[in-house]
Amino acid sequence: MQPVPKKPISIKNLYYAMLESPVGLLGIAATDQGICNIRAAQNSERQFVRYLDEVYARPAGHNPKRLQPALDQLTAYFEGRLTEFDCRLDISSGTPFQQQVWQQLQTIPFGETRSYGWLAEQLSNPQAHRAVGNANGRNPVPIIIPCHRVIQANGNLGGYTGGLHIKEFLLDLEHARHAVV
Repeated sequence: MQPVPKKPISIKNLYYAMLESPVGLLGIAATDQGICNIRAAQNSERQFVRYLDEVYARPAGHNPKRLQPALDQLTAYFEGRLTEFDCRLDISSGTPFQQQVWQQLQTIPFGETRSYGWLAEQLSNPQAHRAVGNANGRNPVPIIIPCHRVIQANGNLGGYTGGLHIKEFLLDLEHARHAVV
């Protein structure tokens, strides 16, 4: 999940919707280009809107209809009916390195995990496993960009910005579905 930046991100339009999920209330935001932010375990819609106000230089408009395709895909994912997202994304707020990491995360197959070291090697920088971990933790679109699929080389889960219980839930959900496929 994306922490609050030092300077608000400048965008033209921002829309949001909320989704009740097995990992709690999700806030989903999008620009005209695509989904730009997902935040798990929100206490309320108000909390998510305050967060968006801190992150973006434009107020967000509540627009579930505009976000319906993403809401439908997230619902299908949590119900075990979807293994691959095809939502348009807007990850332009990240640095070039972060964007590379986030693109690489999307190559990790559903139901599988990879290590931080593997991710660094895929970016031709095997010593960058800590930088990869930091970029992973700043993923603005968790679940859709599957940062939860990255674990430590020793098999431990490592961290997860939304909380380790969410990472564990997502991995269990995928492993159970992956075993059936």
